[in-house]
Amino acid sequence: MHVTPARGTAVQDHVALAEIELCGELIIAASAADEERLSADRIDEVLKVAAEQADHRL
Repeated sequence: MHVTPARGTAVQDHVALAEIELCGELIIAASAADEERLSADRIDEVLKVAAEQADHRL
């Protein structure tokens, strides 16, 4: 992924972009939820924590 150059230098921060994407996913899930707060299990589901942990065990 490339970010538009700022003053001639390309700005790339893949970690920050990934964090922003994850925050966006949480915001979308929270706005669509019926309950007041997302449960820890729902947060893990949104962030695909269980799937990532399973991949690391293989």
